[in-house]
Amino acid sequence: MGLFYCPLCRLTAFTGRRHLYSGSHQHRLREALGRLQAKVQLARKMIKNAVVVKYEVGEHEQLFWCLCCKQEVKRHLTHGNLTVLHGGLLQHMASLEHKKEANKFWWENKADSKIKQQFLISPEDYERFKSSLVKALDAYEEKEDEVIKEMASHIREVEQSRQEMVHAVLEPQTGTEFCDESSAFSTPGGHKSDITIIAEEQLGPYAIQITPDVDWMEGNHALTFIGHQESEGKGNVHTGAKPPWLMQDEEELGRKQQIGPSYEEFLKEKEKQKLKKLPADRVGANFDHTSQTSEGWLPSFGRVWNHGRRWQSRHQFKAESSKERDSQRKTRKRPQSELQ
Repeated sequence: MGLFYCPLCRLTAFTGRRHLYSGSHQHRLREALGRLQAKVQLARKMIKNAVVVKYEVGEHEQLFWCLCCKQEVKRHLTHGNLTVLHGGLLQHMASLEHKKEANKFWWENKADSKIKQQFLISPEDYERFKSSLVKALDAYEEKEDEVIKEMASHIREVEQSRQEMVHAVLEPQTGTEFCDESSAFSTPGGHKSDITIIAEEQLGPYAIQITPDVDWMEGNHALTFIGHQESEGKGNVHTGAKPPWLMQDEEELGRKQQIGPSYEEFLKEKEKQKLKKLPADRVGANFDHTSQTSEGWLPSFGRVWNHGRRWQSRHQFKAESSKERDSQRKTRKRPQSELQ
């Protein structure tokens, strides 16, 4: 009894091919076939009622794993900008290659032969799917034609209403009617007439404000012409002067604002960043360097150093103090020796 590798269970069995009849293998086989059967049943619903939709990049590029063929197959069938839902799965299940691989899979894994037909699509069912697909394509094309016709009719209605409004505004007028309508176009309060408002609402961004060419210099009108207003000593863009948005204010010319911190502030901030990297509990971290000290200031061990390091003078101080102590001890012991 040799070793046997089961690709479905992904393990090596020491019992040989007897592993195929074991409970663990049969349980894993039923689970795998159940997952595949759910996809096939969903695709079988499309045999009589095929569905054609518009192609979408992410959704209609899904793949499914065929357990019998051990490969990935496209679930939907796509052609151009149209997609047949579950068409790829039905096409694969009806192929001869899938039928051969299914027979091999059932033999190798000792699956139940009664349910094998549920994972195959017969040629009759596939022909029925083709006929339903033709009907679905015709229905989709009719639906698209209806949508296009509705859009075209809506565009024609908008264009017709626009032309009628423009024709009504530009219609030639005579004598007294012209004066009456000119007062309607420009009311004393400066408001627009009803015709102009309706034209702007219907034409949208393509609306053109069209008013009759009225000579405002005539004396028949109530408005008074006060002449051209020009500022003294200053021109405008029409007279060749410099535009106001290119002229600098007097306040900006008088003071030059410095943008950003100065160089001294930058050096101080740089020094602070260096100190932040040092340990917080170091000696002299909290020392106030701005405080003033007198000239008679001395270190805690009572010595002033002029050169070298501080610890050298400290050790020198300790050495000298120890010598003084030794000399004092010797002087205390001498009287006792003299008495002896």
